[in-house]
Amino acid sequence: MTVYVVTWDLNKEKSNYSAARTAFISHLEKYPHCKDGGLDSVWFIQTTQDANTITDYLKQKLDNNDRLFVSRINSGQYQGWLAKPTWEWIEART
Repeated sequence: MTVYVVTWDLNKEKSNYSAARTAFISHLEKYPHCKDGGLDSVWFIQTTQDANTITDYLKQKLDNNDRLFVSRINSGQYQGWLAKPTWEWIEART
């Protein structure tokens, strides 16, 4: 399986923002995942799917003015400042 970083931004001006966010996260939770408490709209997921398939699936819960970015994380090709449990989750899977 592969680890991907998924980040999104939902249009906060929409009247149903809270419900839309809940629906999107529920959709995203279908993947094994890890989230870092310091990054509100960034999750790390594990799947055998490719970025296009993940994006197509997640876009079902987005509007045209929302934003989504999905990218594969390659072993030894990442760096940052995350909580230790987040790093451990990523490193155990890449």
